[in-house]
Amino acid sequence: MKNRIVRITAALCAAALLAGCGSISSKDGGYYTTEAAAQESANYDSGAGSVDSGLVPENAAEAATDETAQKIIYNASLSMESTDFDTTREALMTAVEANGAWLESTSLYGTEKDHDRTADYTVRVPVGSYRAFLAAVGDAGSVLNISESAENITSSYIDVQARLSALEAQRDRLNTLADQAETTADLLEIESQLSDVQYQLENYTRQLRSMDQQVSYSTVDIYLREVATLTPTGVTFGERIADAFGGGWDAFVGFLQGLVIALVYLWPVLLIAVAVVFILRKVWKKRPRKEKLPKPAQTPPPAEYPVKPGDEPKPKY
Repeated sequence: MKNRIVRITAALCAAALLAGCGSISSKDGGYYTTEAAAQESANYDSGAGSVDSGLVPENAAEAATDETAQKIIYNASLSMESTDFDTTREALMTAVEANGAWLESTSLYGTEKDHDRTADYTVRVPVGSYRAFLAAVGDAGSVLNISESAENITSSYIDVQARLSALEAQRDRLNTLADQAETTADLLEIESQLSDVQYQLENYTRQLRSMDQQVSYSTVDIYLREVATLTPTGVTFGERIADAFGGGWDAFVGFLQGLVIALVYLWPVLLIAVAVVFILRKVWKKRPRKEKLPKPAQTPPPAEYPVKPGDEPKPKY
């Protein structure tokens, strides 16, 4: 009996060591058999209709499904504006559908009446349609800036794969021991080990699926703003001065229009104020005026008598 327990314990330890060796071997550099990783990040400005990716290669879709290729997650963030907010939104939705993408989140702010609407979109795009989607976004509106990033997760991906392989081997070994168990105590011990292994297998399987989805679908964040005039890009100093003069005049006209509209809105208050001032002036005119009293006559000061010679005060010694 003791020998059987010793054999089962030794088998369990061997399975645990197998899992540990599998996790350590995943750090070996021999797994990297493909080309060097893509550039980690890139930022650049672009105008409408000229958006193109400088990171994603042409064969990105094949690389995402190739088990020996590098596992790279491509993401992008765009800021754009439009004078026709509704048309640009429709163009963006058309680009999403045409490229097999889907909206992960969306938010809308502002009102059409005030012409201050903004929208935030998070789009998941198949990596094979990433470049075409960015080009369609550039045609939809005026892109002020775009930033891209490429995260290489090959090492983490290989590590998870190695752990899964080791855990699967450990599970098979434990199942064999469970078939050979002759006592209830041995069987319970093996089932406890199997439960722990199964939990770890499910956890690493979820991680691997999440990595596959992030590699296969790029995340593109889009910020859209409604404006009356597009922000000029790539203009000369003279053009900027002319735009400043035009913008100043437009601001002055807008101020006058706002003032007139405010006065129209406040006409009841202005009418009441004029009526109150008119009544106060009438009342003030009807008040009796106080008669001015004559000023009392002033008596002349007494004349000074001349001092006769000899009457001067004598000094005291």
